[in-house]
Amino acid sequence: MRSAWQWILALAMSTMIVFSFITDAPQQNIGESSRIFYYHIPQAWICVIAFIISAIYSAKFLKSKNLLDDDRAVNAARLGFMFCILATVTGSIFAKVTWGSFWNWDPRETSIFILLLIYAAYFALRGAMDEEHKRAQLASVYSIMASITVPFLVFVVPRITPSLHPEDSIIDENMKFTMSPEVRMIFFSSLIIFTVIFIWMFKLDNRISFLERFQKEKEA
Repeated sequence: MRSAWQWILALAMSTMIVFSFITDAPQQNIGESSRIFYYHIPQAWICVIAFIISAIYSAKFLKSKNLLDDDRAVNAARLGFMFCILATVTGSIFAKVTWGSFWNWDPRETSIFILLLIYAAYFALRGAMDEEHKRAQLASVYSIMASITVPFLVFVVPRITPSLHPEDSIIDENMKFTMSPEVRMIFFSSLIIFTVIFIWMFKLDNRISFLERFQKEKEA
């Protein structure tokens, strides 16, 4: 049975979706396709948060040697990878509508593609090893190193090279909001809702991992 906060979350998400389509497009110079910003940017935000959380739990595992910390690290990385794919897909839809092609090797598209490859290699590394502690140790080191590339690929590279991607979609070079109050309300509502959804999914994954490990140890 659903709890009250889950109903509130569902209502909030539904309301945000409705308002994202019935209000004026967030960037009039781009047009209707800019509505995807309400979904694309929060997805990219969650991708960054998830990969950083994965690195934090990886560091905790290296210190504690507790496999539950490794479970949490891989759960966060898995969710980050999923949101990274969603951000790539929504970005490609925007590119098709705006630039006429799903993929243009724009710096932002290229950097997120590289990020997907980096974390695909993380899962490949985990899948190549059977011994849990060795797998967790090597994967933890890799996760920490990979997390260093996340802010660089998401925030730095796209801003130091010429890009087709819209500039100043949130804040301008003077760190002032470029969005109207109405757009700002919808955007930050979306950001909060996606963050809550991520936290919920992460906690569910961790609970399942705990129960699976508990059952496994019980049967051993």
